[in-house]
Amino acid sequence: MKTLIYWFRNDLRLADNPAFTQACLSADHLLPVYIHDSKEQETVYGFERQGPHRQAFLRASLDDLNSQLRAQGSDLLEFSGKPAEVLLRLLKDTSAQAIYCEQIEAPEEIEQVRMLQEQSVDVEEFWQSSMLDPQTFPFELEKMPDVFTAFRREVEKAQLKFAQPINAPKKIPALPATLPQGSILPSRAHSFLHPYLIGGASHAHAHLKQYFGRRLPDSYKETRNQLIGMDYSSKFSAWLVLGCISARDIAAQLHEYEHCYGANDGTYWLWFELLWRDYFRFIHFKYGQKLYRASGLTGVPVKPSYAPSFEQWRTGTTGTALVDAGMRELQQSGYLSNRMRQIVASYWIYDMKGDWRAGAAWFESQLIDYDVYSNQGNWLYIAGRGTDPRGGRPFNVAKQTQDHDPQEIYRKLWLSPE
Repeated sequence: MKTLIYWFRNDLRLADNPAFTQACLSADHLLPVYIHDSKEQETVYGFERQGPHRQAFLRASLDDLNSQLRAQGSDLLEFSGKPAEVLLRLLKDTSAQAIYCEQIEAPEEIEQVRMLQEQSVDVEEFWQSSMLDPQTFPFELEKMPDVFTAFRREVEKAQLKFAQPINAPKKIPALPATLPQGSILPSRAHSFLHPYLIGGASHAHAHLKQYFGRRLPDSYKETRNQLIGMDYSSKFSAWLVLGCISARDIAAQLHEYEHCYGANDGTYWLWFELLWRDYFRFIHFKYGQKLYRASGLTGVPVKPSYAPSFEQWRTGTTGTALVDAGMRELQQSGYLSNRMRQIVASYWIYDMKGDWRAGAAWFESQLIDYDVYSNQGNWLYIAGRGTDPRGGRPFNVAKQTQDHDPQEIYRKLWLSPE
């Protein structure tokens, strides 16, 4: 009898989850687990790595996943601790032969798997978080084009659109006869979130259905730089980062939408943004740990960040109204439009001469759609420490204010006294 552990990471779904499907096909008994990593819960800047908005979205996503597992006679066991230590204990308690999980190509996640493999643990990893299958590329990932535009052209020249998603497994193997005892976490109270963003695969698919049903892709390119509301952008990102829905699934349904209604600038731009997400993932295979150095891919040293100025920036008390409005929205809702993310990041780096790493850490703490690849990639992009040949993207805040909030609607919304 073969017992396997399935370690859910950022893939909190049953549909289009090749790693989980393969585990189901390979096991007689399967133990699905999620581990709340206890390592370094506080940043060097003195705040939580995972703030209340992220915690609440994760809690809802895990609850939704557990409901789906229980509907098929399984269960999700949650533990708190260092992943390698928890998994080693579970392997011993269940006599499991291997661990199946998704592959995450970021330094901390790579290290978690390496620690297990050092103990001779069989870890079967599956790459499944991208829209495209890298095995179909006309180049090796280690030799991929540095610049996004060149990457996109290669992809389009090869006529690559998306990898075909797969269905959820028809049957989930029974749990082991003896379930391990561990530090199973109680449910956390939910904090205030953006009112329409609730974690979980069922909410992700419901959102996708209504988004396409209301023909919102058609206007995406025109509205994507707006600052207020639900419909100006797709809002897929929050569900994508925890894997409540896959990029392949979204792309496949977008393809069906184009088949029904015709392709247009809006539908192309949605695919284009999913491709950007893929690019930030794949560039990790080329540069890896170098993307996490203070200097990024450059040799330029980082200027020190002063605590008082950082507090002003993160609390929205800089005195620059648009920036302050954005930072207050982020802290109060756990969300920020793409346009505002670029504006406040630029302001911190160029106007306040701040350390880009402190800004990236604050985004990691606050954003419900924090993604290790995209967060690192975008901060490097703005700071001019990544692959972008232009060497940095400073924004003129006065111009951005006039272009995107000429009537002060956004500023009044977030800066008005409660």
